[in-house]
Amino acid sequence: MPEIAVNLHMHTRYSDGSGSHQDIADAALEAGLDAVIVTDHNLLVLEHEGYYAKGDQKVLLLVGEEIHDQERVPQKNHLLVFGVDQELAGEAKNPQQLINKVQKAGGLSFLAHPVDPAAPLFNQSDYSWENWDISGYTGIELWNGFSEFKTRLNSKIEAVFCAYLPKHIARGPIPETLNIWDSLTAEGQKVVAIGGSDAHAMPASLGPFKRTLFPYLFHFKGINTHLIIPSPLTGNLTPDKKTILEALDQGHAFVGYDLPHPTRGFQFKGSGGHGSAIMGDEISLKDGVTLQITLPLKAECVLIKDGQPVKTWMDREICSYTATQPGVYRVEVYLPYKGLRRGWIFSNPIYIRH
Repeated sequence: MPEIAVNLHMHTRYSDGSGSHQDIADAALEAGLDAVIVTDHNLLVLEHEGYYAKGDQKVLLLVGEEIHDQERVPQKNHLLVFGVDQELAGEAKNPQQLINKVQKAGGLSFLAHPVDPAAPLFNQSDYSWENWDISGYTGIELWNGFSEFKTRLNSKIEAVFCAYLPKHIARGPIPETLNIWDSLTAEGQKVVAIGGSDAHAMPASLGPFKRTLFPYLFHFKGINTHLIIPSPLTGNLTPDKKTILEALDQGHAFVGYDLPHPTRGFQFKGSGGHGSAIMGDEISLKDGVTLQITLPLKAECVLIKDGQPVKTWMDREICSYTATQPGVYRVEVYLPYKGLRRGWIFSNPIYIRH
């Protein structure tokens, strides 16, 4: 099945980003992405949707929205909304009502940066998700590039280091977010995980130091959501938008940190006497299930069941495991990069049921 790389969660000058939709498309083309989804705050600008081309290359730009209650201080409960053609920001005060409206409109909703710590040294508030008595959402943003950056803002020296050497920042999803995801899936929910860049291309200054905090191109070469789709994209907006949204809805996806090494080619599959499964699917345990993992490069591979490691392989490209118990199985992969062990790939689960 074909694989495409999509960068999610970014902002233009329509909200708090510095670039245009064309700037984003140009950066996505240079990064070799297949699609991007722009999510300005409380604003749906659908007229910019479509394919953008440069020579023989093209990229699909889709428009979603990041909705939150702007009157609330601090502004918690940010929701990424995809695939809705009507403005729903007026529902932001009630997260459950907003999620219900998204569902009714045939769209998808993801809890944005569920753990987003404050950085008081730089007047950055905590924007974590707060209302957990909700249901009906599609998934969560497991790895948010800007939220992770905020965890590094413990001093002005560290901030300057990160601004000028951004390749040293990313290490993996915030551990509390991983724990939340595992807790939700352990309750029997299917919760799709995506990775978001939260790109703003923000001009910033600290004394004499001036810098664009992470141009779009840098983000687009980093944390991406890779989708497994049934057939190649056609080059036409309407069917390709439907294909992308369906893959996101089904969880046929993994989060890949493409900066250390491209993650294209990763596979996580299950097969048994009662069928086969890819990420996001359910499969029956009856007669046993063999889980097969294929990596694009030899690396450290960890199989997680119900939030706990059950098997680790070192320096391997092909890994296999026979599951004899039901559970939620997912994969984490790590690589050494810039002197540290870095998160590289985080798969969506295969749900093995009785």
